[in-house]
Amino acid sequence: MNTLFEKEEMLFPTTQEEIMQRIRSIDPIKYGKNRNFIDGSVTYLSPYISRGVISTKQILSSVLERGYSPKSIEKFIQELAWRDYWQQIWIAKGEAINSDLKNLQQPIASTEMVKSIAAAKTGISAIDTAIVDFYKTGYLHNHLRMYIASLACNTAQCHWKYPAKWMYYHLLDADWASNALSWQWVAGANSNKKYYANQENINKYCYSNQKETFLDLPYSAFENLEIPEILQEVGLLDLTTPLPRALPIQIDASLPTLLYNLYNLDSLWKKGVVANRVLLLEPAHFEEYPVSQKTLDFVLALSENIENIQVFVGEFPDLKSTYPVGAVYYKEHPLNQHYKGIEEPRDWMFPVEGYYRSFFAFWKKCKKNLTY
Repeated sequence: MNTLFEKEEMLFPTTQEEIMQRIRSIDPIKYGKNRNFIDGSVTYLSPYISRGVISTKQILSSVLERGYSPKSIEKFIQELAWRDYWQQIWIAKGEAINSDLKNLQQPIASTEMVKSIAAAKTGISAIDTAIVDFYKTGYLHNHLRMYIASLACNTAQCHWKYPAKWMYYHLLDADWASNALSWQWVAGANSNKKYYANQENINKYCYSNQKETFLDLPYSAFENLEIPEILQEVGLLDLTTPLPRALPIQIDASLPTLLYNLYNLDSLWKKGVVANRVLLLEPAHFEEYPVSQKTLDFVLALSENIENIQVFVGEFPDLKSTYPVGAVYYKEHPLNQHYKGIEEPRDWMFPVEGYYRSFFAFWKKCKKNLTY
């Protein structure tokens, strides 16, 4: 049975038809106007994009087919392009995105996680409420992600990587490129300057009215701000993935084998082709990039849209040595480089590849593919 991931009126359905309906209901004009507010017209499609159920190209095509001109929805297209941009950096830079990409983050007081942030007890009401909801739903508004990253990296002076892993762990839309590189952008490791969240900005976009907090400061005061007492206690967290028990699967040696994973749950991929379809859950992958029980449940629920899918818990070489798999097909992804078989491309909005130092250099190339 498919599961609904619910936050009162906000749902994350897992059936293919409900996901397609969500694409059809996008209002890209409203999105461009109010997406930064916590009640803005965001699409709630990020979990499906990250899990490879749908692509940015598919979303753009759907919106343009409804008659919107690229000029009228440029901000919406740009925000979709950010996702492809992060992925292209991951493809180009590989493991380098796990370290400070452009600049060394400074200063650093800790490489662990701020306990009051993890416990939703920072004293900043909008942030604490958002974190409580985050644990329930697996979803965070993008502005809240930036606020939390700023609090952890720039106010508490934690190196970005471990707090980024904490957020990734709980996100239904867990995408290491988008997550890690966005945290680095906030921390100044992947940007020209740090992003600071102050109380006035939080109040504006979260409709809160707090005053006299440790963030109730002008931006110019942040660079020399001492770490507030409530953010000083740090520690490591239990970030482990509760993988299901490994069970035997059935492989027909006369058929090709299609591999699915955390980043490819596309039920339309090779639809109608008679094949073995295997969802590969590699313990080594989840040791390096752990996700929560909620995220894993979401993945398994989405996989039910794939006809005759079987779950294999083990490493890729174990699959090859244990079962008589013939031709193996899989979609390109930076974390699939140890797969052996026939690699197929992912769908991208635009034929723009490679590393661009800034998003706007990347976007300039992308725009050439749109008719204004």
